[in-house]
Amino acid sequence: MAVVKLDKIVKRYGNSGPTVVENVDLTVGDGEFMVLLGPSGCGKSTTLRMIAGLETISGGTLSIDGRVVNDVPAKDRDIAMVFQSYALYPHMSVAENLAFGLRRRSFSNAEIDRRVSDVAGILGLAPLLARKPSALSGGQRQRVALGRAMVREPQVFLFDEPLSNLDAALRVNTRSEIIKQHNRLGSTMIYVTHDQVEAMTMGTRICVMNAGKVAQIGAPLDVYWQPANTFVARFLGSPPMNLMEATLTSGDNRARSAAVDAPLSRWTDTTLQSYTGRKVTLGVRAEDMMIDPAAMEGQPFGTVKGRTVAVEPLGAETLLLVELEGGSEITARLPRHVIAAPEQAVELFFRADAAYLFDADTGEAVAPKGTGSAAVRAAVQRRAH
Repeated sequence: MAVVKLDKIVKRYGNSGPTVVENVDLTVGDGEFMVLLGPSGCGKSTTLRMIAGLETISGGTLSIDGRVVNDVPAKDRDIAMVFQSYALYPHMSVAENLAFGLRRRSFSNAEIDRRVSDVAGILGLAPLLARKPSALSGGQRQRVALGRAMVREPQVFLFDEPLSNLDAALRVNTRSEIIKQHNRLGSTMIYVTHDQVEAMTMGTRICVMNAGKVAQIGAPLDVYWQPANTFVARFLGSPPMNLMEATLTSGDNRARSAAVDAPLSRWTDTTLQSYTGRKVTLGVRAEDMMIDPAAMEGQPFGTVKGRTVAVEPLGAETLLLVELEGGSEITARLPRHVIAAPEQAVELFFRADAAYLFDADTGEAVAPKGTGSAAVRAAVQRRAH
């Protein structure tokens, strides 16, 4: 186990080439499961490859357990990496694939047998040790790839989108397997994905990246309930957070447009004063949209008016896609009994304490009253009732 620290890490290709990772500051604690999350091309896999030693570092300092490893070869960093592709040797059995890295490092046969046997038992591979990869399912192959990393007993495990080649059911099962192994081993793990469900369910903390930079770092629910900017708000959540343009009116601290009218009671008058008369971005998550005003229970609430453009009945819930004046669209996650027809005029409601506010120019979140982990827990409890 080890602490991995990235101090202003930079990656650029060539002296005047593009900078793909810029000043990344990140500390991964001993035994932590850190998830690097972001869209394709954001720099998350490049960052992981720099930690692994597969990419050179253009600037900054990378240390593992206090040891600077910028110029240390990958084989000497005491890390193990699980790739998106299984990268198994097709002519070798499962047992030989698991043992290959240990044999290259001249471990004794007894030690190799012990480690392979232990890992095979943990991952349920014992009945498969004599099989070749061609005789395994996708999930079994991924378990072999995971086992090949585990037999190394490294300081740090690195995962580069290891589940993206699996079908939906196998992805869920293998995700659970990795979580169980982290709980069992207590190892430091860094996991790259573009899948927010993986990030939310697996990570101790998540690091959201965008355009080569860190957008936000925090516990999954902290980031979900307190996004630092509109990028994080839209990226983390399915459906993504609804973002609506409005103007902050003077005198009553409300965000208004032709389609939206919302009280901004979560923010102090002092905070809102500098935004009076300016364009702002109002955010509301799909699950906080309601179609019945009685559900507001006497609390201050905002409204959104538009027309339905699509209805998606999913059995457990119904997703309603609504077009606002001006052409922007929002999504409401509503109870399964809700029935609506396309082109139907609709009015949606949301409690004032479920609204978010962002600077329309910078996209940065405007901090409300009572931020912090206690406020996050209160928000979770509030939305649960």
